Amino acid sequence: MADISLQKTLRIGVDVGGTNTDGVILDPSRANDPQTRGILAWHKAATTPDPSDGISKAVTNLFTSANISPEQVATVTIGTTHFVNAIVERDEARLSKVAVIRLSGPFSKHAPPCVDWPDDLREIILGYYALVKGGLEVDGELISDINENEILEHCEEIKKRGITSVVVNGVFSPIDTVERQEERAADIIRRRIPGCDVVCSKEVANLGFLERENAALLNASILRFARKTIKSFQKPVRQLGIKCPVFITQNDGTVLSGEVASRFPIKTFSSGPTNSMRGAAFLVQGEDKANADGQGEGMMVVDIGGTTTDVGLLLPNGFPRQQAAYSDFSGVRMNFSCPDVKSIGLGGGSIVRKGDTFSIGPHSVGYKLTSESIVFGGKTLTATDCAVAANPALGIGTPELVQGALTQDEASVYETLVKKKLEKIIDTMKTSPADTAVVLVGGGAIIAPNQLRGASKVLKPEWSQVANAIGAAIARISAVVDTIRSTETQTVKQLLAEISDEAKAKVIAAGATAESVKIVEVEELPLQYVANKTRFVVRAAGDFDLSHTDTIAELSSEQASEQQETESEQPFQQAATGRQNKKQVGKEAHQVDISTYKPDVRNRVWHVNETDLSWISTGCYILGTGGGGSPYPHMILLRQLLRAGATVRVVSPEDVEDDAAVGCGGGAGSPTVSIEKLQGDEMMEAQNELYKICDNQATHMIALEIGGGNGLQGLTLGASSNMDLPCVDGDWMGRAYPTKWQTTPVVFNERQPIWSPICIADGNGNVVVMPKASSDRQVERIMRAALSNMGSQVAAAEPPVTGAEMKRWVVENTISQAWRIGRAVARARQENRLETMAESIIDECGGSASGKVLFKGKIVGVQRTLRMGHVYGECIIEGTDVSGSDYHTTGKGREQQFTGRIKIPFKNENIAAVKILDGQEEGVLEKQEDVLAIVPDLICVIDAQNGEAIGTPEYRYGLLVMVIALAASDKWTNSERGIELGGPKAFGFGHLEYKPVGTFVKPVSVIDEFNVSG
Repeated sequence: MADISLQKTLRIGVDVGGTNTDGVILDPSRANDPQTRGILAWHKAATTPDPSDGISKAVTNLFTSANISPEQVATVTIGTTHFVNAIVERDEARLSKVAVIRLSGPFSKHAPPCVDWPDDLREIILGYYALVKGGLEVDGELISDINENEILEHCEEIKKRGITSVVVNGVFSPIDTVERQEERAADIIRRRIPGCDVVCSKEVANLGFLERENAALLNASILRFARKTIKSFQKPVRQLGIKCPVFITQNDGTVLSGEVASRFPIKTFSSGPTNSMRGAAFLVQGEDKANADGQGEGMMVVDIGGTTTDVGLLLPNGFPRQQAAYSDFSGVRMNFSCPDVKSIGLGGGSIVRKGDTFSIGPHSVGYKLTSESIVFGGKTLTATDCAVAANPALGIGTPELVQGALTQDEASVYETLVKKKLEKIIDTMKTSPADTAVVLVGGGAIIAPNQLRGASKVLKPEWSQVANAIGAAIARISAVVDTIRSTETQTVKQLLAEISDEAKAKVIAAGATAESVKIVEVEELPLQYVANKTRFVVRAAGDFDLSHTDTIAELSSEQASEQQETESEQPFQQAATGRQNKKQVGKEAHQVDISTYKPDVRNRVWHVNETDLSWISTGCYILGTGGGGSPYPHMILLRQLLRAGATVRVVSPEDVEDDAAVGCGGGAGSPTVSIEKLQGDEMMEAQNELYKICDNQATHMIALEIGGGNGLQGLTLGASSNMDLPCVDGDWMGRAYPTKWQTTPVVFNERQPIWSPICIADGNGNVVVMPKASSDRQVERIMRAALSNMGSQVAAAEPPVTGAEMKRWVVENTISQAWRIGRAVARARQENRLETMAESIIDECGGSASGKVLFKGKIVGVQRTLRMGHVYGECIIEGTDVSGSDYHTTGKGREQQFTGRIKIPFKNENIAAVKILDGQEEGVLEKQEDVLAIVPDLICVIDAQNGEAIGTPEYRYGLLVMVIALAASDKWTNSERGIELGGPKAFGFGHLEYKPVGTFVKPVSVIDEFNVSG
């Protein structure tokens, strides 16, 4: 190639993968050239054990191929999988022991660090933990201030254990801009343990106490290895005479400086798919309305490899869509932002099977494609063989070898299946019904058709095999501000302006030019039960400021030199510890053969174990009808009690004596608070205070509501050592409702009020006892008023009722019902038949006469607003195929296909499911004939991809869902009062009539079915 001016404008991108190291050198000034895209040279070779060798070879090759000199290079950006691989491979040579200091006061004691991790990873990483004073409420008030002496005492123990990595995690630390508790604690630790790596959780992730801590722990564990690795990345750049900054890609399509990446290596996790998406967008700019800088429309990127197809949506802002809530890395649950990428078992090496059914994948010959595939002389029929048979001109292998491998009918079925699988995953990722451009990259892209339903066009660009390195070369700088602010004295518009300025300032501080910085993402989420509080998430992005390139390069060199003095050299190849092949335990350890599993029921007492608990938890969230909050943190607490030796017992309502005293307790408050301020002893404290003024002590416990997190509270209270009581198989709702007066004892109205006396406790030394109230509605009003001044989360203890009253009022066998629903979901997963999971759930709840599948489709719209402490809104769902079927068979289809749209209005919980007719305003709910189901019947929205319930706070664009309706308990529907309290009128739809979706069937008791006498 011709010489290029020695002006510093060129960018080098390198992707260091587990298999290959890819590189490109790019001239941004020529990026719009349709012939070259500014790509001066590209390189692909096997990754070397020491990544510096591979990077050096790649860059040297690029210089030679492009005929350029080091003086022309403005930036070098590197993407890597090394850090996440250290976690996946359980490599003790690359992972350090970590201590955790929690600033949580009396909270979170029942869910210690790494409580839900796989056992082998917890054993490698967690070295010590302590719970100390500290933490904030959601409104910024102190739970308690930190105590320096307390922290210093734990520093002594950490030093004795030889641990040099510490995580500090404080309750609501992401909104702590005044007290700076985490920062102050970190300073104390560094003074006492010189040279110690201290990671403040708020710098790693956002709201979600356990998940943020998990991310900070993984980050702290790989810090030492990250410094060495990044130094090895910087070394060849310096040796080759390149005087420019070395950046590392993070998983949102932007970069980190080497120094920042050395402190937060976790931010590089999952950057590979993002780099591919950004690179693909760059390659097709001009051919589509979208481009790599985010102007125009978004696009779908489909990366087809040898085994899997990975699909992600590149938004109009030029960045990948991020996952909405939680992510999972190697069995560790985190709220750390990562790209929303979905994968299916379809690739060039996918094995094709013929017979009664015709299937493609998910098994693959993988890297053995060139030896096992028929077109290369092997004997295994693969997707590549089928593609070559259909189009010998592809020039792959020996096309003659696959002649006759497929009949004409089989070839047609093959093409149909590949097309269907790609169309389905693309549709899953779309956020609107409109067609979108699809870009195919990866070596397996040859198997994809040139036209796809839902695609405005299908593009297969040149240089797609190094799209990941291209994405690294063009990466930008970004920053996110995720915070909770008060709307009492400022408008949302004013707050957004302030937060946007904060986000822009962070981007400029990270190295972007001020004139290039733009706000690319804004989200606002009002907090229920919290007065005048809204959560804001604002992302800003900008281009590099290269005017200080030499200064940045010298700084990087100085830092690398300092690190070299303090860090001993170690080989980068995986250590042969034997740990990598050890069977992982934890989440996987409790899998059972569902077809033969029987719960432990002896003498009509059900002894709940961890398997039962997992299924009950899944069922509780589905029965929550969108509300009740996730049972996950409550399940973790109860599982800890089981592991500590507690007995969790369930008895049938009919076996409870008439003169028994059946107590009750549950939580009230905002789900946002519950994910941050984990339960302490407030539930038991409320019970203890209540029984100081109650005449009789409880002999049994019962759940207030089976739906959501409270569905487990009766079990938890009964298992507590202070009580050790059996829990009744039933509850006071049969679902979840937003208010305390929407309960079956209030429906029966045999005494008024039923929920007085009552006691609430916030776990931080504040208790409210209400000995007397005029009505249950007043109990609700007064409790909600106190709630806002008690941290927006309390535990409530309700007075016991007699066994005779319980039998009249209870919705029976709902723990059994939750267990059966959870078992149905687990079985569908185990047998890989999620497409019929909704029908299986209905079968477990009484069959087709007692419920129905209302709809299957994709969420395409969500609206929310806050009124009187409750989040109101509606969810719009568009009909589509959610089966996920990967095979073709003759005969009738196995499931009903849904078309059109429905909407689900909600007030914390789902209120109704309503057809949207052509020309109808989506926010209107007027015509009776449009109503598919309405309260008190249960309207449940379930994730079609995994069977988990989706709560109303989790509704987001693009989720594939199944909507089912279950007939409400006859305790609600057998009286006008029940329908008045729990039906349409109670939610502001008094003009609509309740019409049941079916006939209620009493849930089948686990105790009755599985009891063993003797």
